[in-house]
Amino acid sequence: MLLNFKQSGLDQNNARTVILIHGLFGSLENLNVIARALEPNFNVINVDLRNHGRSFKSDDMNYQVMAADVLSLISHLGLKNVILVGHSMGGKVAMQVAMLDEQIVDKLVVLDIAPVDYHPRHNTIISALNDVSQQSPASRNDADKIMSNFIEELGVRQFLLKSLAKNQQGQLEWRFNLSVIEQNYSSIIANIDTPRTCLCDTLFIKGNNSDYILAEHREAIVGAFAKAKAKIIQGAGHWLHAEKPKAVNRSIIDFIQ
Repeated sequence: MLLNFKQSGLDQNNARTVILIHGLFGSLENLNVIARALEPNFNVINVDLRNHGRSFKSDDMNYQVMAADVLSLISHLGLKNVILVGHSMGGKVAMQVAMLDEQIVDKLVVLDIAPVDYHPRHNTIISALNDVSQQSPASRNDADKIMSNFIEELGVRQFLLKSLAKNQQGQLEWRFNLSVIEQNYSSIIANIDTPRTCLCDTLFIKGNNSDYILAEHREAIVGAFAKAKAKIIQGAGHWLHAEKPKAVNRSIIDFIQ
């Protein structure tokens, strides 16, 4: 099955292609701020990863299968020498794609994630999402009140609420496949498979206030991506593209042009 995707910008026969890959609990709309900056000069493809957005649901969810999904879409569209840009979990998917088929990747941009194992950090969010599902709120405002018992940050709740939509019965439900994500969470926070060193041009962009990329990750990054470069966005956290869009977009464009 093919991933749901949105294509914008220039025609793929006349421009280089950039594929944008969102993070956990997200959708293809999350990286629109980057897409809009790239559309004047690139063919841009935003994807919904499996179990997210309007893409298909599956009980399998790990970086090998998610990367294979992206490669299937690339093959379906007849693309070559693509540029991959991924945020958080999407960054790991992009890295895994490069590991599986380095020849198809022209350049790789990874937003605020490293090729390492992470400790669980979404337990509270998962509890909030499950509570919303169990209580079947009548509106997004009601859902927000439920989540506020678990999540203080308004911005995080607003991000999650973007994936709350009415089903065919008119009931609000999460577009992402929460039960499967919860079952496979250990695979999501695990490292990608790095059987070799990838030699594609790679840029890691870190939010200065984020702890997703740390100094102790440098050895793992360089070991997996020998040509890796780094850019730090001042005044930004993990959601760096939302907090400092101009700086992030400029860093991406300078690297891929």
